[in-house]
Amino acid sequence: MSGVEQDKTDSQTVAGAPCWVTLLSRELSATQAFYADVLGWTYRAAGLGDDFRVALTDGSPVAGIGALASSLQVAVSWTPYFAVSDVDEAAARIRERGATVAVGPLAFHTGRAALATDPDGAAFGIWEGAVRSDWTVGRGSAPAWLELRTRDAAQAARFYGQVLGWAPEAEGDFTLEHKEDHSVLRQDGHVLAKIRGGGVQATPDPQIRPRWHVYFRVPEVTGAVEAAVRGGGKLISPPEPSSTLPAAAESTVREATLRDPDGALFTVTSG
Repeated sequence: MSGVEQDKTDSQTVAGAPCWVTLLSRELSATQAFYADVLGWTYRAAGLGDDFRVALTDGSPVAGIGALASSLQVAVSWTPYFAVSDVDEAAARIRERGATVAVGPLAFHTGRAALATDPDGAAFGIWEGAVRSDWTVGRGSAPAWLELRTRDAAQAARFYGQVLGWAPEAEGDFTLEHKEDHSVLRQDGHVLAKIRGGGVQATPDPQIRPRWHVYFRVPEVTGAVEAAVRGGGKLISPPEPSSTLPAAAESTVREATLRDPDGALFTVTSG
């Protein structure tokens, strides 16, 4: 389910860190073709059965794709996974705080995983076991960053901090920094994820409903958008200056939000 990549592992990965992203889709070959055209990905077997593939950028793993949305009865979506030292304890903390463990924990040959939704309905995963030592959000082949859009940023920050052990600002190398209207997750000063408010649970607009958004770097945003539309996807937010970077960078970094043919939202960015 998690698709966490196996080749290079590091048992010292910090608990609570984003360690992988997976798309649960309905039909594997069509999903592979779409993202190959839009993001330039190639693929190889994931070691987790015929329904899984590892997506590669320039030969390096970037994400997992599993055609299990129908069998697991979950929505088609991009889902981040976070490393935990004990998946059972983390699952218990999730339930104790009014959230749901939808699937698992399940055992794989290199670890154990569970799929959960937070109190506002945003899906995320937890993973106990081997992870890529060269996969770090914002660096290399990993996604550029993650962003949780939720109903109440402060409340969501408390939930994830308690479940994943995110420390308050300046209390360690892996911290959650609280701003006026959002929170920023950093590791050794490097931004991994942001939590922003304004999500609306009851809205019919999936972009506004609470969810984790995954940002993928592309050489050229307009070209990725055109490829997505040709491949049966839909443009949700047209290319525009980044809203997630400091104002000084907005003039050079552009982003656009897309929906793939199965309905999964993702954002392409030039930064």
